Amino acid sequence: MPPTTRSDISLRVNGETHALTVDNRTTLLDALRENLGLTGTKKGCDQGQCGACTVLADGRRAVSCLQLAVAAEGADITTVEGISDGEDLHPVQEAFLELDGYQCGYCTSGQICSAVAVIREHAAGWPSAATGDVRPDAEPPPLDAAEIRERMSGNLCRCGAYPAIVRAVGRAAEQTNAGQGAERTNAGRAAVGLGTAEESKVTA
Repeated sequence: MPPTTRSDISLRVNGETHALTVDNRTTLLDALRENLGLTGTKKGCDQGQCGACTVLADGRRAVSCLQLAVAAEGADITTVEGISDGEDLHPVQEAFLELDGYQCGYCTSGQICSAVAVIREHAAGWPSAATGDVRPDAEPPPLDAAEIRERMSGNLCRCGAYPAIVRAVGRAAEQTNAGQGAERTNAGRAAVGLGTAEESKVTA
């Protein structure tokens, strides 16, 4: 009996579970767009280089054009359609609107998904290539323009709206993190699968 080239899978996307039968070669991007009709996730380069197809997989950024749909089974996928809370926009979405963090809008869904993850990663204490102090027990660096540019560097904007994007991410981070202090940091670390800052000191 020849091997099958199709698989029955279950994808959890934006809080809903979907049963699909897909070709084993189908990317997560194509499954989202063609099978589920979630066209907010864009196909840009189709090579994992532009970031237009960025989604969140278990809270972490993923370029969906490089991930097979069959490999995403069991993950909790969030697309741009699932970022808002009903009619209430996420702070990142509000900041992009208020500060014109887009022009043609084609890359915007990927920018927004990436920015949501960037704010969580920063709150969790994850360093970037622009971070000066990368010790496990170091406090998160300020999420300044240099940090934002580095952390968002995987998302290209061919219109060149980068200054507004950087401002939008910075404002959203301020609104998301204001007044939360260490509780925010530890909650952020837990959200991306890390222990608290104190636990990191013990294991470092």
